[in-house]
Amino acid sequence: MAQHERTIGIGMVGYAFMGAAHSQGWRSVGRVFDLPLRPRLAAVCGRDAAAVRAAADRHGWAAAETDWRDLVARDDVDVVDICTPGDSHAEIAVAALEAGKHVLCEKPLANTVTEAEAMVAAAERARGRGQAAMVGFNYRRVPAMTYARGLIADGRLGALRHVRVTYLQDWLVDPDFPLTWRLERKHAGSGALGDLGAHAVDLAQYLAGERLVGVSALTETFVRERPLLAGASAGLSAPGGAERGAVTVDDAALFTGRLASGALVSLEATRMAAGRKNALRLEINGERGSLAFDLERLNELSFYDGDDPAESAGFRRILVTEPGHPYLEAWWPPGHALGYEHTFAHQARDLVHAIASGTEPAPSFADGLQVQRVLAAVEESAEKNAVYTPVSL
Repeated sequence: MAQHERTIGIGMVGYAFMGAAHSQGWRSVGRVFDLPLRPRLAAVCGRDAAAVRAAADRHGWAAAETDWRDLVARDDVDVVDICTPGDSHAEIAVAALEAGKHVLCEKPLANTVTEAEAMVAAAERARGRGQAAMVGFNYRRVPAMTYARGLIADGRLGALRHVRVTYLQDWLVDPDFPLTWRLERKHAGSGALGDLGAHAVDLAQYLAGERLVGVSALTETFVRERPLLAGASAGLSAPGGAERGAVTVDDAALFTGRLASGALVSLEATRMAAGRKNALRLEINGERGSLAFDLERLNELSFYDGDDPAESAGFRRILVTEPGHPYLEAWWPPGHALGYEHTFAHQARDLVHAIASGTEPAPSFADGLQVQRVLAAVEESAEKNAVYTPVSL
């Protein structure tokens, strides 16, 4: 079989929001990029037979399974893509790696550091057998983000001084929004911290090219009980007869930190910011310049070059759509913007190339573990953080 005709079978566990996004990436990547292996959508898995069959038909999967173990055992599945809640990540990933499969796992890598460590150990064993394991931090694959990383690595900002990242959403502002799995620690691990803060931590470290070495944090749960979903187990009695259950994760997390170089970092993650739908914003200040990015304008990067003359200096807009920009060589003419869904095609592209070349993909499970350790440190700091009342002079 010719090199360009070689295929690689993809099996995906989970078919909701992230499953749909990953399906889009796998479905389009081989039609856009010149790949050494062409992804084939072999099977998708979910517990509801009718729903998963409908998802398979809608997103282009050849088969549907209702038990992830059956999906992992399939001979036509080479890559297991995990798009489930965090409480199942470790079990599925370790089993898939031990079965000889490559693995892509959504972020955060796991719900606990212990689970993430087990996943890294399994990935290291599998690495010796030529298998790849990657965690899905898709915002690294926004072309403007990848380009910003290159500018920083090339020294265009000089030594870094400050990194600021905020990730704001508003879908939990309504106190009567139901108690979904994302609001239960046993399934999600944490709330805004793991859901949004994991992206913030990863981007801060990815762009800076160094790790956080210390954090100080505050977290808060503003709405502590919410209506139970239909069919959920009985919870606390609420006025009017509605059953309510306890929210066991944070609604918001605010933390500061320090990079290994000494640069200061501030990060904020909340799902309680009214009017903010998916507002991921960052600014990086260095001794020679600054960069700023807003996901709601994801094809643009703002760059301040401190070497410009004072009379003409200022932030300039870089439209990241040129063929020489990351990933753009395969897409549209300059100025024709990309969107959120393209990040998943870029993610798939990078994983396929890593598998074909036998190189370790990035971010690796070890990278995911490091983020998990930061999240755990944030929670520990928030639990211990004393509040001091100013004394009037």
